[in-house]
Amino acid sequence: MSKADIPASPSEDDYVRQVTNAEPPPLLSAQDPFALFAEWMKEAVAKEPNDANGMALATVDEAGMPDLRMVLLKDAGPDGFVFYSNLGSAKGRQLAANPKAALLFHWKSLRRQVRLRGTVTPVTPEEADAYFATRARPAQIGAWASDQSQVLPNRLALEKRIAEIGLKFGLGKVTRPPHWSGWRVRPDAIEFWRDRPFRLHERLVFVRSGEGWTTQRLYP
Repeated sequence: MSKADIPASPSEDDYVRQVTNAEPPPLLSAQDPFALFAEWMKEAVAKEPNDANGMALATVDEAGMPDLRMVLLKDAGPDGFVFYSNLGSAKGRQLAANPKAALLFHWKSLRRQVRLRGTVTPVTPEEADAYFATRARPAQIGAWASDQSQVLPNRLALEKRIAEIGLKFGLGKVTRPPHWSGWRVRPDAIEFWRDRPFRLHERLVFVRSGEGWTTQRLYP
């Protein structure tokens, strides 16, 4: 890859057209970060072409090296943001050793993003069972078959495992594997970012204060 393959920064004319074509929205003023997040998520579901609930999950390993991957949000509210995966995966091992994480939602179509950081706790077995039951049957079987993040000798090994698990359950209910569950990220801070012309973006941060929140505006 060369520099020519990377998009150039917008020109002044590009910014002028952006200002001309779009009425600047009023400044964010919501007092409840979860209500604002729900509003933005609803708009993202309507406008994003794929996976509006996709979010980047950042953890750290035993050496303190950051690790990052995309996961899917499955629940959100005052208790936190929930996602599910294999407990033995890299993320599962890292969260067991250091139960803190950061999340990032980036909605390109809306020119918005939400960042948050906080502590992580496991969901209850009942919550994990309830969500697992909503997954498509092939995805349920896949959760049993995959040793997530472990070395796969070849694709045939995975396909053979899938076939074996399928035969094991037959036409019966596929129960949740003991090595598969979820986590809840309880944010200590949530930042809402909105694109503005000339990179003078809007940033509104909610910081947890006791049972409530304080707000701060940040320079772009």
